[in-house]
Amino acid sequence: MLRRRAFLRNPFSFLFARTAAEDRCAQYLIREHRRGRSLAEIMRDHYIENRLGPQQQRRLLERQDVIDAVSNDDLEAARSYVASLSH
Repeated sequence: MLRRRAFLRNPFSFLFARTAAEDRCAQYLIREHRRGRSLAEIMRDHYIENRLGPQQQRRLLERQDVIDAVSNDDLEAARSYVASLSH
């Protein structure tokens, strides 16, 4: 009953919901970046590619915790890489 009420309040909430895989990949990405790896390099890791599709990877790069942890140059390079996956 509680879930139903929550759904009725915001029927599109599922579009913005984070998955556990996204949360783990964000933690991995931030940790690896702090170790000195570039964001574009990390996005090519099998760990990320096996858990998130291109759309989820784009959403990962829009997360505030990721944006706060990386430089703008790294972020743009990673976004370019993810955009190339769609083509």
